[in-house]
Amino acid sequence: MPLPALAPARTAVVTIDMHRGHLDPAVATMPLPAEAAARVTAANAVLVRAARARGVPVVHVVTGYHAVAEIASNPWWAAVAGTDATRANVLNHQLPGSPGLEVMPDLLEETDVVVTGKKRYDCFAATDLDHVLRSRGVSTLLLTGVNTNSCVLATTVAANTRDYAAVVVEDCVDTMDRTLHEPALAVLRQAFGWVATLDETVAAL
Repeated sequence: MPLPALAPARTAVVTIDMHRGHLDPAVATMPLPAEAAARVTAANAVLVRAARARGVPVVHVVTGYHAVAEIASNPWWAAVAGTDATRANVLNHQLPGSPGLEVMPDLLEETDVVVTGKKRYDCFAATDLDHVLRSRGVSTLLLTGVNTNSCVLATTVAANTRDYAAVVVEDCVDTMDRTLHEPALAVLRQAFGWVATLDETVAAL
């Protein structure tokens, strides 16, 4: 399916949890494999540079909690904490003072907007993301980040329900759950938005 028109004045890049808590092996509390982290960070760097060159705003959404209780109030997260699940370390993830709260340095410029305090998979839930986008006249989102089958999936669904045109840039997303990356993209492509390569996206811009 052809991509929607990516008019710079109506489009924004939204990176989802492209922070050190997932992507910097030295400090990550819920890390992607090192090779995947490097690859997805490099792909995002290409996209955000291309977007800025065309006047497209870049918005980074970063998970962050005031205290462990905010994480543990989610029943499923509380149940998997300390098990052998990929999210077993969830109660130690993105707490105050953590270096993981920082956007990966290769991706951040002073002109970008950083939306902090994301508490759940959906980037719109309990954040000002919708206001940031609407106030800039944005109607099309180029979505990137971690994890394909949780935060990227949930945010794309939420964007769809808010009548944004959602484009997931497949080179720019990845997941700790290695077998679920492609199935998540298939679900998104079938019912919630466009899925495009980095090259296709940059060309469309």
